[in-house]
Amino acid sequence: MEGFDWGYLFEIVLTGLAGGGLYALAALAFVLVYKGTRVVNLAIGEMLMAGGFLFFTFAAMWSLPIWVAIPAAVLASGVLGGVIERTMIRPLLGQPPISAFMVTIGLGSVLVGLVEIIWSADQRRLPEFMPTQAVTIGDAFLAPKVFWGAVVAAVFIAAALLVFRYWRGGVALRATASDQAAAYVVGINVPRVFSLSWVASAMLAAVSGIIVGSIGGISSSMGAFGLSVLVVVIVGGLDSVLGALVAGLLVGLVEGLAGAYLGGEYKLLATFIVLVTILMLRPYGLFGTHEIERL
Repeated sequence: MEGFDWGYLFEIVLTGLAGGGLYALAALAFVLVYKGTRVVNLAIGEMLMAGGFLFFTFAAMWSLPIWVAIPAAVLASGVLGGVIERTMIRPLLGQPPISAFMVTIGLGSVLVGLVEIIWSADQRRLPEFMPTQAVTIGDAFLAPKVFWGAVVAAVFIAAALLVFRYWRGGVALRATASDQAAAYVVGINVPRVFSLSWVASAMLAAVSGIIVGSIGGISSSMGAFGLSVLVVVIVGGLDSVLGALVAGLLVGLVEGLAGAYLGGEYKLLATFIVLVTILMLRPYGLFGTHEIERL
């Protein structure tokens, strides 16, 4: 098309895919819990928020070096995930799925309340820790934080997939996700697998929260990011790791194109149009299994 700015389109596509990588990382955290425990964790956005505030505490308030503050925040988030599983989720084993579903809604509210009590509802800036030099790919310019955030997300996604593909705990998680009864029969400690899935999910959510917070700041309203993550996992399939990755990139791309060519106010609308379209064609998501029980 004569006069069409293909360079601008390329830049928007790259930016959208980079943002989609952040969605994919958070969606992977969601899928780990669902695959391992069959719990739909609606508090994923608030757990992401908690990771961002823990990093703020270690790096800004306690003035720890960045290379110490980030692992400390991720590990503390893992502990939080383990405590949540042990105190709120495990007592509901054998109960109807709606019970745990409602608990996660309450958990989100509790985490927001704790953040506002401890850190206040004011927006905060995280200490700078990513390169600030301009990033260009061809003629396209990418915001350095978005680009490096996507790189970090890709590294952690790859690491998580490798760990859960070859590590013994990852094999146990996949076995439990396939058939909990059979996992019990062959000697797998299923409650321990439940804890593992929540700990790993919380740690991935913390990494995502630190990246998202470094780009746009942190506040008690960060949990709204979880709404887009929920769209991603429904589009991809609640129990599909591949679906989380593909849908994350797809939603990021759609948001980028809608924001650039229609206006920022249409980004959420475009995302939900994609969601409704996918569910009309494939009610269980792009890669989800037919057996998923919708709430």
